[in-house]
Amino acid sequence: MKDALGGLQHVLILGGTSELALATLRELDLRPGARVVLAGRDPEACAAAAPPLPGVAVVTKRWDARDPGSGAALVDEIVAEGQDLDLVLAAAGILGDQEQAEKDATVAVEVLQTNLVGLVAVLLPLASALRDQGHGHVVVFSSVAGLRGRRSNYVYGASKAGLDAFAEGLSAALQGSGVTVTVVRPGFVTGRMTEGMPTPPMSSTPQAVGTAVAAAIRRGSEVVYVPPSLKPVFGALRLLPRPLFRKVPG
Repeated sequence: MKDALGGLQHVLILGGTSELALATLRELDLRPGARVVLAGRDPEACAAAAPPLPGVAVVTKRWDARDPGSGAALVDEIVAEGQDLDLVLAAAGILGDQEQAEKDATVAVEVLQTNLVGLVAVLLPLASALRDQGHGHVVVFSSVAGLRGRRSNYVYGASKAGLDAFAEGLSAALQGSGVTVTVVRPGFVTGRMTEGMPTPPMSSTPQAVGTAVAAAIRRGSEVVYVPPSLKPVFGALRLLPRPLFRKVPG
């Protein structure tokens, strides 16, 4: 549970090697003796990716977004440990390859399974556990790619659109429970996932995303765009008639 100064005691990261989640972790107000759980398909990789956090216990657990059953098992394990959970960073995701996805539907299915289905399968029991304890904060890493389908990345965009809608609905369902939900909508982020890709205007870094998300957690914001300038841009793009939108580069 948070202390009187807002320090976090117990944090769970879904996608324990995520650059965005780990950058956020570095910016959080963690209490001395806090516990951070990095959950992912490769616990050893999660442990290797963990930043140095003096005075904080970092543990890893196996959770695979491609296996919906592993979500409920992870939640059961965490609940059985008897510690209230203050913050969940839901950041598991893959970009996938649009061209390959159009040729091989299994590639598209893996993107949807990892970015949407697997997260839904774990966030629903997590939300129930947080509701039972009467407090907590869930941060869902979505993307502006989910705000409108584009030719260049519509499979990835579809996965994020579904996740974004789910997170907004989950936020509404948890109203009055003491549990809050923040939806993060970054634009293009230069990092491991986008390595080798051209960098478009209004791109950001994992560090910039982490700083913005940590600030949003402190404020209790429901939605955060990174960078903030993307909010009016995509507000306008969503209103464009389809023929005009299809002419927008990318």
